[in-house]
Amino acid sequence: MFDIQEELKKLPQKPGVYLMYDVKDTIIYVGKAVSLRNRVRQYFRPSHNEGLKKEQMVRQIERFEYIITDSELEALILECNLIKEHRPKYNTMLRDDKTYPYIRVTLGEDFPRVLFSRQMKKDKSRYFGPYTSAGAVKETIELIQKIYLLRTCNRVLPKDIGKERPCLNYHIHQCMAPCQGNISKEDYRKQINRVLEFLNGNYQPVLKELEEKMQAASEEMSFEKAIEYRELLKAVKQIAQKQKITSSDGEDKDIIAMASDQEDAVVQMFFVRDGRLIGRDHFHVNIGSEDMRPQVLATFLKQFYAGTPFIPRELMLQEEVEEKEVIAEWLSQKRGQKVYIRVPKKGTKEKLVELAAQNAFMALSQDKEKIKREEGRTIGALKEIGRLLDLEEVKRVEAFDISNISGFETVGSMVVYEKGKPKRSDYRKFKLRTVTGPNDYASMYEVLTRRFSHGVKEQEELKERNLENEYGSFTRFPDLIMMDGGKGQVNIALKVLEELKLKIPVCGMVKDDNHRTRGLYYHNQEIPIDRHSEGFKLITRIQDEAHRFAIEYHRSLRSKEQVHSVLDDIPGIGAARRKALMKRFLSLDAIREADKKTLQEIPSMNEQAALAVYEFFHKENIEKNS
Repeated sequence: MFDIQEELKKLPQKPGVYLMYDVKDTIIYVGKAVSLRNRVRQYFRPSHNEGLKKEQMVRQIERFEYIITDSELEALILECNLIKEHRPKYNTMLRDDKTYPYIRVTLGEDFPRVLFSRQMKKDKSRYFGPYTSAGAVKETIELIQKIYLLRTCNRVLPKDIGKERPCLNYHIHQCMAPCQGNISKEDYRKQINRVLEFLNGNYQPVLKELEEKMQAASEEMSFEKAIEYRELLKAVKQIAQKQKITSSDGEDKDIIAMASDQEDAVVQMFFVRDGRLIGRDHFHVNIGSEDMRPQVLATFLKQFYAGTPFIPRELMLQEEVEEKEVIAEWLSQKRGQKVYIRVPKKGTKEKLVELAAQNAFMALSQDKEKIKREEGRTIGALKEIGRLLDLEEVKRVEAFDISNISGFETVGSMVVYEKGKPKRSDYRKFKLRTVTGPNDYASMYEVLTRRFSHGVKEQEELKERNLENEYGSFTRFPDLIMMDGGKGQVNIALKVLEELKLKIPVCGMVKDDNHRTRGLYYHNQEIPIDRHSEGFKLITRIQDEAHRFAIEYHRSLRSKEQVHSVLDDIPGIGAARRKALMKRFLSLDAIREADKKTLQEIPSMNEQAALAVYEFFHKENIEKNS
């Protein structure tokens, strides 16, 4: 038994990291301290007050652990790594992780390639970025391939030169085929040097070259070629336009500002690389009303830069942050060079930070409105449905539908909505086992029985193992079941629930003669709904989604039935042999023309299988001769 008060007495007066665990032995908080004894003890003093969020956390602490370090910097590094690994409930301020793409030039290879990369490794490659748009990076790489005709394959050159035929890129004039020895290593390197110039922002040489080629093609009446050069020229100009100069010093820096209210905060970042603004992004941060801005910014810096491989030379902030010196030291260590954290007070830099702050405020305001609208469509719509049916709380809804066409392969679908949004990981498909032909009531009875009996069984198994708070695939039951239909379908559901001794509200989604949602059938009466309300729109979405999911599953089963090869009709020819035959001969005609000896040479084919294939395609001739 862990005695918190006794363990507090054993804490050392040294720097380190502490980890708080809850009753399920889950890490709920990671913190660092200059003195573990002083910091950890603070949480358990009656007079201690760090706000409601920390109070809630302390009430959940079942035990704690600590790791001693030699310095505050080591403690900070360990804290960042543990938060990144475990993402504890009371640490995670960033709502989503973002990784930014790079352009990687593999200079360690004899014939380098230009690649898209999500990581920046310590290798012989040259990296450009990070960029905020993956699409823009892919467009740039594609443009480079078209202009400089570089290879994209994984062949090991020069070792593999001449071993295989050139790929499609060579035939469509987008690669010089170094794999065939068509260009020397030295000449290829010249092209790579031009690519490096291009990626460094020197666009003039390529613009001039494309202009000249376009004019020459035009004079030679090669108008298709001229149009091709014109499009390339336009694409390069677009990329050049996006690289707006924001600084004359040519350095890498991140400009960071924050806007906040009582519940939310948005951190805006401008990314400047080689003196150019290459992009911007904003991050939503979870905060409590008691959180101070310097503390929020410090936590953001630690979480963001723990997860990004690139550290700029300078961070420009709108205000001072907590632990500024130790964070700067940590970033310098990660970068391998001195990193400066500055709060500019005047001039161009101060204006850039102010611009970031304005953008943060706009993002916060716009997202608040967006969240409000989204809540109206989702949570608000569910509350509206709950009021219509006189239900206290509706968070989880499950809807069911049956699909069959001309009695073929009846299937059932279950879709799940939580807080008004589809939870696709909980969707389920049912292939009917006991029902043949088009009998929707019997089909629905089987689907519901399987769904809820499975759930009851899972709940009992978890209870036996003292894991009531855990969830299996069917364990969680809905607050409301929505049937695609009226009285008949609702009664089927109620019958299943009665047999399993379950009490869950059931309503039917009733449609009119034009197959449009009309209202809800509940407690033996039809309840009309305002067609313009968010509740009505949500019901329609749920009904359409259940129908779509059932039809999609049904279609996939039908297509599997219809995918049938002639080779499947040959005794002894299974999937592996069928694949081997098609790989070797490419067509049925070629298989038909092959003799028994040739057929037997194919991997996985024995004499008996080869004879079966030969006799299948020459059956008529064999019968005539006999």
